[in-house]
Amino acid sequence: MAATRSEALQELIDVVARLRDPVSGCPWDLAQSHASLVPYLLEEAHEVADAIRHGDDDHINEELGDLLLQVVLHARIASEEKRFNLDTVARGITDKLIRRHPHVFGGDLRSWEEIKAAEQADIHGCSNSPLSDRLAGKVRALPALAASMTISKQAAKAGFEWDSIDGVWEKVHEELDELKEAVASGDRGHAQEELGDLLFTLVNVARWCGIEPEEGLAGTNRRFLDRFSRVEAALDGDLQGRSIVELETLWQQAKAQIKAEQSAPAAETP
Repeated sequence: MAATRSEALQELIDVVARLRDPVSGCPWDLAQSHASLVPYLLEEAHEVADAIRHGDDDHINEELGDLLLQVVLHARIASEEKRFNLDTVARGITDKLIRRHPHVFGGDLRSWEEIKAAEQADIHGCSNSPLSDRLAGKVRALPALAASMTISKQAAKAGFEWDSIDGVWEKVHEELDELKEAVASGDRGHAQEELGDLLFTLVNVARWCGIEPEEGLAGTNRRFLDRFSRVEAALDGDLQGRSIVELETLWQQAKAQIKAEQSAPAAETP
C-alpha cells in the first residue's frame, strides 16, 4: 500500500536524522552546515527550473525531491542547534499565506502589497526607510539578472521611469556606445561596469515589453547548444582551423534544419 504524503515526508525526515546522527551517521552529511549547503541549494533550485522548462513530469518530480531534501537538511541542522525546525518553517509559510490572502481567508482588508510592505517594515524596523535600503536587502540573495528586474520594477513603481519605451531604447544605444569606448580603452574594469549598465538597461527593455530576461537567455542557451552540436557533428568535432565563413555556413544550415524539424507535422502513430 502506498504511503500517505505525511508518512512519506516523515520517512524523509527520519532518513535525514539518521544521516545526521553523531554516532552512526554519514560523515559527509554531518560535516554540512547552512553555509556549506548553499551551492547545493542553488544548484537544486536551478535544476527544478530546468526540469519545468523541459516539461518532463518525472524529472520535475525528482528535482523537487532533491530540493525538498535541502529544505529538510537545513531545518534539521537548525533543529540540532535548537533555533528552529521543519514545523516552524511550515507554520511560518502557512501563516504568511493566510495573512497575505485576506480575500480568501478573511481578516485584514488591505491589499497583498500593503500587507507585504507592512511586514517588511516590521522586519527592518522602520516603515519610512528609503526604497533603496529596502531593495538592497530584498535583492541581496538574488541572481544578478533577477535582482535587476526587481530593482527596475520597484524603481519604476516609485516614479523613476521613462515616459515611453523610446527613452529606454535611447539609453540602450548610449550604454552600448559607452561599452565600445571602454573596451577600446583597454580598461577591463571600466568595460565591466559599462557591460553591467548595458545589461541593466536591457532588463528595462524586457520589463517594458512584459518578457522575462531569464527565460529569454535560457532559451538562447538551449538554441545555441542545439545548433552548436550540429556544427560539431558536421565537422566530426574538429573545429580548429576552420574559417569563419565555413563555420557560419554550417551554423545557418543547422538553424534551417532545426526550423524545418520544428515545422514538420508530427508523424502519426500506426
